[in-house]
Amino acid sequence: MRLSRRVVTSLAALGALAASTTPAFVHPHIFAEARLDVVIGADNKVQALQHVWRFDDLFSSTVLVEFDANKDLKLDHHELEEVGKTVHESLAEYNYFQVVTQDGKDVKMVAPDKLIAMMEDNQLIIVFESKLAEPLPLKGKLDFGVYDPTFYTAIDFVDDHAMAAEHLPKACSRSVIRPDPDEAIAANQSTLTDAFFNDPTGTDMSKIFATKLELNCTAAG
Repeated sequence: MRLSRRVVTSLAALGALAASTTPAFVHPHIFAEARLDVVIGADNKVQALQHVWRFDDLFSSTVLVEFDANKDLKLDHHELEEVGKTVHESLAEYNYFQVVTQDGKDVKMVAPDKLIAMMEDNQLIIVFESKLAEPLPLKGKLDFGVYDPTFYTAIDFVDDHAMAAEHLPKACSRSVIRPDPDEAIAANQSTLTDAFFNDPTGTDMSKIFATKLELNCTAAG
């Protein structure tokens, strides 16, 4: 695997992680400011999630150096396509850092067709849309989160408005949940396994740390 792919696959924490005994003490190496839009159709069912991730200057400059094949100090259309393709392949096994649940049960997602990469103000931006396997009725408690299960990448929603759900019916309320790591561990201690604390590739239980948009709906539609 050539170096350029190793750089971007670090998004999925395939590189070395900081030594730690619990996720609360793992320090992320890559930072991204994000926006999440929950797409609700005219039938009051969730159709898809739309993502925008803007990465930090250091990681963006690293990507620029590694993917600048013609060494002109910028990424042209074909080079950006290669970035998007590589990130798309790298994050597949991590469900593209997405978690969707209804009343605590996982909701199946369809992998995005592609990820679009752009450079703006010397920062890498990744844009993509993931559809749900089946439209999701607005009923019960729905959680939409974005997180890296390996804790290598910090996906940050700067303010609550960066997690949006337009056309939300009156039967639904929204809130943004930002779990405290220590409180999340304490609340889930009985279900956490040794693998959760010791496996650097991440486990499904690490979703308890995800920043989530929570919708509470009394009835569909």
